[in-house]
Amino acid sequence: MSAAGDFIDLTLRNEGDWYRAQDSRERFGGYLDFYGASVGAVRGTVRDALRKFPALTRDDVAALSSELWAVPVFERRLAGIVLLQSRIRSLDNSDLTRIEGFVRTAGLASLVDPLAADVIRPLIDALDEPRRSRADAAIERWSREPNEWLQRAARTLSA
Repeated sequence: MSAAGDFIDLTLRNEGDWYRAQDSRERFGGYLDFYGASVGAVRGTVRDALRKFPALTRDDVAALSSELWAVPVFERRLAGIVLLQSRIRSLDNSDLTRIEGFVRTAGLASLVDPLAADVIRPLIDALDEPRRSRADAAIERWSREPNEWLQRAARTLSA
């Protein structure tokens, strides 16, 4: 794991509370694990990571978001979303394929919804033609996919 990934993971573990993690496991089921860190702690951890590692390039941010997403832990995945939100201006339509993979494997509406509203929507809105048309076609394809999370994201983006 990268130094930034290690920093985020360790901090989120340290910010977690066993009782919050247990409550989340009971409410959301067994697809993801939970550290029990609050949303505020996740946001603060990403902010601190970006300060600690200021030289992260666009490619580094993309790789780090994938690294965080690779382990099925809610707070790690939420940190990946917050990271993408914080660097939204550097993303382009080529990042949509990676983000589609995140949506496919999200497992929870509480991950799909911020991905759609706070990452995908601003990414698409910033694209010029013909990249915007290609992105719109991808979202249209999602609406026909059997994957419930892609369908949810497409509905959110169409609203």
